[in-house]
Amino acid sequence: MKPIVILSRILVGVLFIFSGLIKANDPLGLSYKMDEFFEVLHLPFLVPFSLAFSLIMNAFEIIAGFAVLLGYRMRIFSFLLLLLIIFFTFLTGFALFSGKIRECGCFGDCIRLTAAQSFWKDVVLLALIIVIFICRNHIRPLFSGKATGIVMILAVLFPVVLQWYTLAHLPVVDCLPYKVGNNIPQKMKVPPGSTPDVYEMVLIYEKDGKQQEFTTENYPWQDSTWKYVDRKDKLVKKGNAEPAIKDFILTDFDGNNQNRAVLMESLPVYLLLVRDVQEAGKGWEKKIQALQQQAKEGKLVIFGITSSPKDAVEQFKTVRGLDFQFLQMDGTAIKTAGRSTPCLILLDRGTIKGKWHYNDIP
Repeated sequence: MKPIVILSRILVGVLFIFSGLIKANDPLGLSYKMDEFFEVLHLPFLVPFSLAFSLIMNAFEIIAGFAVLLGYRMRIFSFLLLLLIIFFTFLTGFALFSGKIRECGCFGDCIRLTAAQSFWKDVVLLALIIVIFICRNHIRPLFSGKATGIVMILAVLFPVVLQWYTLAHLPVVDCLPYKVGNNIPQKMKVPPGSTPDVYEMVLIYEKDGKQQEFTTENYPWQDSTWKYVDRKDKLVKKGNAEPAIKDFILTDFDGNNQNRAVLMESLPVYLLLVRDVQEAGKGWEKKIQALQQQAKEGKLVIFGITSSPKDAVEQFKTVRGLDFQFLQMDGTAIKTAGRSTPCLILLDRGTIKGKWHYNDIP
């Protein structure tokens, strides 16, 4: 039994530390995934606390991982780990069997697992933690009390410092598709050799108060008694891959697509990502105004990117002293592109040459 307990401790401890470190590198990413769970579970009142939950959970995973490896206070940590893995197994099981959430974010954006992979991973962890819990009274500390205490203090401080740094700057390791060096147009294509999703245009017509769907081949174009209502794209065949970037769609406030103007511009293009102008941080204004002046001199181009409405954007520009065009993009896409509000991205014909938290704008 002892070898099984030792193996269980190693596997659980290493996996929890690894998982916690990956998510602590990007605590905002986990908080966004929590928001998705809260919305699906009809718990919207918890959304304002998602970042706090993310910070605590990431830190606990690392601390608990070290505690299991060191044999530190196993009665407490084995019980807490058991509660946590039961909770995780419920969430991943819900995601798998409800089909409402495709990815659970167990390893952040660095290692993407499907709902099925996440669920079975938690089932295995549950079995290992049950073994540790049953044998908790027989597990002795690996080192002396003083040495163990020092390691545990470091295990507490490290995730706190790491998460503070990533929130005040950007993730240490950028695992997002908008990382420096990536070309946005290339990332908008499906990987070579893969099969893309196949869609069919569906036309909706109405007659005698009833709506009916038609394809482009059989729609009643010669029958004036049918009235055109709308059109939509229907998924006919699911492909085996999707592009890394699938929601980079920039429009002006009149709905005109501006992707080409931004991605094919020969001058350096700066994008100031401000998902919600009401939540924008401060202290970056003079640096952006300096870029703004260079844009007026024809040295570069700068756009604001937001999901906020036009009236709020105009007020924001006046208050912050900005005088350049803002474009709109989906809020989720903006959160994926930059983990701060605002976040500055430098493009060279669609290739990301730089990305900065608003605290670090050069």
